[in-house]
Amino acid sequence: MTESRAVGTKGMPRGEREAQLVVAGTEEFGRAGYAGASMVEIARRVGVTKPLLYQYFGSKDGLYLACLHRAGDRLTEGVATTMAEGGEPDQMPLKVLSAIFTTFDHDRYAWRLLRDPTVPATGDIAAAAADYRRRLDAFALLGATQLMTSRGLADPVDIEAIAQVWTGVVDSLISWWIDRPDEDAAAMSARCARIMAGLFGW
Repeated sequence: MTESRAVGTKGMPRGEREAQLVVAGTEEFGRAGYAGASMVEIARRVGVTKPLLYQYFGSKDGLYLACLHRAGDRLTEGVATTMAEGGEPDQMPLKVLSAIFTTFDHDRYAWRLLRDPTVPATGDIAAAAADYRRRLDAFALLGATQLMTSRGLADPVDIEAIAQVWTGVVDSLISWWIDRPDEDAAAMSARCARIMAGLFGW
C-alpha cells in the first residue's frame, strides 16, 4: 500500500486527510498570513490533533509549502491553458481573468499565498513564491506583447510597463473579490467585462 493510500485517523485515507488539512491551511494562511496563522486552529478545523498535523507536514513551513504549491500550480496551469487556446489578443485579458476567478471561486484565500508579505524572506517558501510570481509575470508580459503588437505598438519598455500595470490590476480585482462571497466567478467575470468595455471599449 502506498503512503497516499495509507489509512489516517478515524479510518480516513491519509491522502484525503492531507487534502483536508491543505484546504484548511490555505484558508487560515490566506486570512491571517504566514506569520499570524495558527497550526492549532488549522488542526481544529479538520478535527485532528496538532501533533498529527506536524506528523503529516513536519512543520508550519511544510504545510505552507503544500498550500502554496497547490495554489500556484492550479493558477499557473489554468492561465497557461487559457493562453494556449489562443483567440483575439484584446479578449485575452478577460479570458485570463475569468480563468482565475473560476480556479479560485471556492478557494479564494489561495490567491493571497502567492503574495503574502509575512513569509520568510529566504528559504523554500520565498523561493517557491518568487518562482510562481515570475511565471505569472511572464504570462502578463506575453499577453501585453500580443495585445500591443496587434495594435501596432512594439516598444519593449512600453510593453513591460503595461504588463506591470496589468499585474497590479489583477491583484487588486481579486483582492476586492475575495471578501465578496456572494459574487461567484461568473458574476465577477461579467463585472470585469462591463468595466473593460466601459474603460477600453472591449
